[in-house]
Amino acid sequence: MSDYELMFILDPSLEQEQKDEEIEKIKGIISENGEAGEPDVWGMRKLAYEIEKNTEGYYVVLPFKAEPELPKELDRRLRIDDTVMRHMIINKDEK
Repeated sequence: MSDYELMFILDPSLEQEQKDEEIEKIKGIISENGEAGEPDVWGMRKLAYEIEKNTEGYYVVLPFKAEPELPKELDRRLRIDDTVMRHMIINKDEK
């Protein structure tokens, strides 16, 4: 298993409980074939540029361990999720 880090930005118009549900949903996707760590919630931050007419976003960083196939599936699912404005998956083992 490799160490990865997922950073994603949620739609700022969501209610807090919807944001928490989305974080849990993403942790569930990771837990199917890997081990999700504790999310580091950065909260509302100003975006560097406008995304979908939003100037702010709700940032979350989530470390996880998984086999190399999981990040591809996670990327696919996050792309079709309307509440996730942007995301990035980093392999922390690669130098």
